[in-house]
Amino acid sequence: MERYQFGMADWIPVTASIVVGAVFLVAGATKIAAGAEWPAQARGLGAPAITIPLVPWVEVVIGAFLVVQVARQAAALAAAAMLVVFTVLIVMQLAQGRRPPCACFGAWSVKPLGAGHVVRNVALIALSALALF
Repeated sequence: MERYQFGMADWIPVTASIVVGAVFLVAGATKIAAGAEWPAQARGLGAPAITIPLVPWVEVVIGAFLVVQVARQAAALAAAAMLVVFTVLIVMQLAQGRRPPCACFGAWSVKPLGAGHVVRNVALIALSALALF
């Protein structure tokens, strides 16, 4: 029986997906743990009301899929799509001169929105793209 040898090209998408997955797991779990505080923060960011109760649970599911490598490409694509939406919401707030607290990590997120949040999300989008391969 021949064993498959993992090369660098194999480890890059696996590592990228685990990193993004861990971030999504923590983000979703802290939002769930925040109780009613996170939905109020999300409304302040301009998140559509219908999506607010779903976001933390979707983040946990996507994060779990990425960490355990189940449907990695689909989960990475979903993560990238969510990150694009989050980034658009952040940029819209910044363009309007608003800097509400980032609701990214539930009660852990008290820092006002800024360019660093956009940079972080772009980096996570890039990692999600690497996880597609």
